[in-house]
Amino acid sequence: MKTIYKYAVDINDDINVDMPEGAQVLCVQVQNSLPCIWALVDDKAKLVPYSFKWRGTGHPCGGIEGDKYVGTVQLHGGALVFHLFQS
Repeated sequence: MKTIYKYAVDINDDINVDMPEGAQVLCVQVQNSLPCIWALVDDKAKLVPYSFKWRGTGHPCGGIEGDKYVGTVQLHGGALVFHLFQS
């Protein structure tokens, strides 16, 4: 059955998130001070790793060529701004 799941994620340059195979990433936002990815998933599908990359505003963006932009989050009242890409 298709369901929307939320995945709280860390801010690291490169991260992997286990989600059901075929997951469709919908967005990234901050909830309760934590960055989260929301995805439409088939909750009966097997879990597979999905790769993501965080890049900060004003920081080098190497390694994102060909990646899909997911969204932007602001932390600490906008003092830190990060952009998420799906590999």
